[in-house]
Amino acid sequence: MAFAMSLMLQFLFLAPALIYSSPVEDPESVVQQVQKSIIENEQRRKLGYYSCGTSNPIDDCWRCDPNWEMNRKRLAECAIGFGRKAIGGKDGKFYMVIDSSDDPVNPKPGTLRHGVIQQEPLWIIFEHDMVINLKMDLLVNSYKTIDGRGANVHIAEGPCIRVQQKSNIIIHGIHIHHCVRGGSGYVSDSPNHRVMKTRSDGDGITIFGSTHVWVDHCSLSNCFDGLIDVVHGSTAITISNNYMTHHNKVMLLGHSDSYDEDKIMQVTIAFNHFGEGLGGRMPRCRFGYFHVVNNDYTHWQQYAIGGSSSPTIFSQGNRFLAPEDDDHKEITKHFDSSDGEWKNWNWRSEGDLMLNGAFFTSSGAGASSSTYAKASSMAARPPMLVASMTAGAGALRCKKGYHCY
Repeated sequence: MAFAMSLMLQFLFLAPALIYSSPVEDPESVVQQVQKSIIENEQRRKLGYYSCGTSNPIDDCWRCDPNWEMNRKRLAECAIGFGRKAIGGKDGKFYMVIDSSDDPVNPKPGTLRHGVIQQEPLWIIFEHDMVINLKMDLLVNSYKTIDGRGANVHIAEGPCIRVQQKSNIIIHGIHIHHCVRGGSGYVSDSPNHRVMKTRSDGDGITIFGSTHVWVDHCSLSNCFDGLIDVVHGSTAITISNNYMTHHNKVMLLGHSDSYDEDKIMQVTIAFNHFGEGLGGRMPRCRFGYFHVVNNDYTHWQQYAIGGSSSPTIFSQGNRFLAPEDDDHKEITKHFDSSDGEWKNWNWRSEGDLMLNGAFFTSSGAGASSSTYAKASSMAARPPMLVASMTAGAGALRCKKGYHCY
């Protein structure tokens, strides 16, 4: 097992989007699968290279500029959906991460943790490629941008990112994988304050009681719990252009069926690619309002979109490719509900492309567009454009003087 894990890490920088859910006994098989994934991912990337004019409004806003490095903060003007007002560290200085080490209690200047806990706005960038093995959850303070463009940055093999009761945060261009549960102990959440944290859940990104948060162009896989969880009354969130693979319970939006404070939750899920090795929860919703728009669903083992506690879900302009398994063609799953209950929940599909027998079970107001008026925060593109709009999903390769691809 140790040998297989070592072999996978050797290929990490060659195939950053590929993470296996379990070791493979035959090393030659590992090599073959990595090479296959590189070829497939490069073919998909080529579609996304000429991103200008492909109707992805986020990418068309900044990605066509070969001088992106000199205009990094333009990214803060490009968000869409409910999290579109997240400005991150736009009004602050640049902070350069030069050291991949981590000290949760006394973080060193130049480390990622030292940057994210500062009180003032900061736009955080990285000097070079690095793998950051966190010792405790990374507690991100308000008005921060974590911008991985120009470096191959992995947060892996430890606890990962937590945004708790903060606002105006952008997380962009990071590989987040193999996140584990952290132990209990003190962690710095500002330069002069430490907080006692209990054992963490092992999510890739946790957004807890926070507002105006945008997660864009990250690659996520293989975490202990969820890839992205949005809970405890968080709202004004956009999750876009991410590439998610090899994980069972992908995304939870809403803490529990008894936590009705999540009724204020508004989340946009847009232009993501839900790839191979995923079980379900893309997303799983509770109570709030969720606009799921122009995503590419190429794999699911159980279901794609699910929920409980009467969430409002507007699925619009997505491409759903059902698995070959005849028992899992349905996109939707209703949890903890009798037929009488879920039929009153407002779930609607509009303009979705459903392939290989995929089908969406609508409920509630159904054809009443007024029920979904909040979705006007962004307009869906035709589903036949989804392949090109999501071709560059995940952390991009960005080089000074060239378009990111």
